[in-house]
Amino acid sequence: MKIKAICFGEVLFDNFPTHSKIGGAPLNVALRLQSYGVEVSMVSSVGDDKEGNKIINYLRNSGVNTDGIQVSPNYGTGQVNVVLNDKGVASYDIAYPVAWDKILPRKYYESQLKISDIFIYGSLACRDNTSRTTLKQLLHVAQYKVFDVNLRAPHYTKELLLELMQPANFVKFNDDELYEVAGYLGSKYNSMEQTIAFVAEKTQTETICVTKGAYGAVLYHQKIFYYNSGYRIKVLDTVGSGDSFLASVIYKLFSGEGPQAAINFGCAVGAMVAKSEGANPIFTMQKISRFMNP
Repeated sequence: MKIKAICFGEVLFDNFPTHSKIGGAPLNVALRLQSYGVEVSMVSSVGDDKEGNKIINYLRNSGVNTDGIQVSPNYGTGQVNVVLNDKGVASYDIAYPVAWDKILPRKYYESQLKISDIFIYGSLACRDNTSRTTLKQLLHVAQYKVFDVNLRAPHYTKELLLELMQPANFVKFNDDELYEVAGYLGSKYNSMEQTIAFVAEKTQTETICVTKGAYGAVLYHQKIFYYNSGYRIKVLDTVGSGDSFLASVIYKLFSGEGPQAAINFGCAVGAMVAKSEGANPIFTMQKISRFMNP
């Protein structure tokens, strides 16, 4: 059976000192899911400009359904200035307001969600009330909800994060984000396992996944922990690595291959992205398998 997914949120251009690349966490997740044969639709908004056209064409050519992308006459396509430090870790300056801040509600979205298996959303797309209101409506309709925390200061509040976690079936953090959000919930724990279990209990979340950079990731699923301690690589740039990781874990869970297989596969693909240039390098299943089992 073909898996159907909808990704909601920012589509944009990441502007590096030397070049620009199409990006945005939900877009990166969509592309990776599509590469596994998942039927993916993108819900977002672009400006009525050449950048907007480029994004729509790029997604279309990659096999992602773009019927849910609005074209805004009043706001430009999203732009982010990315600065990489000497370790290849990125920091972001995100222009505001842009088209994806103003995603308007459409009946079409709700009808699509009713026939989709997975709905993936993040916190960044909620920095503006327009997109936030649209997302809240869609969360009432979506079946399996995946929240990619993806904190980008100053574009979030404690209240917003707790509100977005509440309906989620699956939440993905990095290690810093986990402790920050656990603190908001009143956690006093210092151990990662205790913190994850505390957050899951507090928010009634069935599955929590935490990435640990070079040290792999941990998956907490139905009260059981699964681990992968990472793959040794030389990091080129980390942009999009967490997005591919998330798409890969979700894909394997929904393919019924089990949590351990899911976390192993996710860590491998995340590592392969970090050692390649750009957020969306193309990998065949054979290439991923060779990387995992050389």
